[in-house]
Amino acid sequence: MSDTASRQAAYDREAAHAAARDLRSRFGAQKPVAALILGSGLGGLADRIADPVRVPFAKIRGFPTTTVAGHAGALISGLLAGRPVLALAGRFHMYEGHAAALAAFPTRVLHALGAKTLIVSNAAGGVRPTLTPGDLLLIRDHINFMFRNPLIGPIAADEARFPDMSSPYDEDLATLAHTVAREEKIALTEGVYCGLLGPSYETPAEVRMLSFLGADAVGMSTVPEVIVARALQMRVLGVSCVTNMACGLTTTPITHAEVIETTARVAEQFERLVSGVVARL
Repeated sequence: MSDTASRQAAYDREAAHAAARDLRSRFGAQKPVAALILGSGLGGLADRIADPVRVPFAKIRGFPTTTVAGHAGALISGLLAGRPVLALAGRFHMYEGHAAALAAFPTRVLHALGAKTLIVSNAAGGVRPTLTPGDLLLIRDHINFMFRNPLIGPIAADEARFPDMSSPYDEDLATLAHTVAREEKIALTEGVYCGLLGPSYETPAEVRMLSFLGADAVGMSTVPEVIVARALQMRVLGVSCVTNMACGLTTTPITHAEVIETTARVAEQFERLVSGVVARL
């Protein structure tokens, strides 16, 4: 087996089910109504989970530790809005040196634990000039400018070889999110998310290119997870927290500290939005 094939096998269906068996002994057999992936600075939602059982990433088979500020690095099982959920407080990024297969591996584990709905979140830079830091953006489509795909390699028995990506983000879940936002008086816009490899922020010329190509927000995550989720026939809801304007739209230098500060400011709205969606699943 080649080195590439060996790395792929470490994060395949069998590896995911092995990790899920270990976790099920801690979490019990109850199936979650949704699995959540909480992006940079958005992990505070985990504190709303009642009766939590928390497992650090380092204790999960196949998971490395997270290295990014704002990512707690734990998988949590419990009740959100009275409904059973799983929540990843943190994720793995390819800019940390991980393969696309590893970036998406937690999605396979969540599916193996019974999750059929995936709610992904991230911190993103605003490309569309009408966005402002602190906006919540419902992801309706994405552009994969990471130029990596986690499905490369042998096909798993329960995954589509060529998953349809004409509607990667579920229409009914999007409608539900807008309903919750109206009821909770939360401003919610929508648009296209572009995933780049990172870790450097984009240049002004790159931002102009992304705008021309139809991107509304840009970040360094999410796309691998959504691709695998769709291959597994999971329904997906995506929410970006716009933490800053992309380079060239402002003269202020972009820092990760700004990202964390902005997500902390709007965390309460994000948490109410996701909790309201989960309550209605």
